[in-house]
Amino acid sequence: MKHLLLGFAALALSGCFGEENRIYTVDELTADEALLAKITSECRNNPGTLRQTPNCQNAEAAHWKLWLRTTPGG
Repeated sequence: MKHLLLGFAALALSGCFGEENRIYTVDELTADEALLAKITSECRNNPGTLRQTPNCQNAEAAHWKLWLRTTPGG
């Protein structure tokens, strides 16, 4: 019973940290250009703090991946 209550508590708390702390993959960002634009904008507005975060690095990689697809010969 104690473990069941701990499980419910953990599940309830996990909802408190939803999308804010989620790390998106390069493929997810490539597939959702609106999300990519949002994250890229946030990263560019605060590069000193966010530049080295996984989402900013993945957004940069997704940006280049999309750019290479659209260039002639890419």
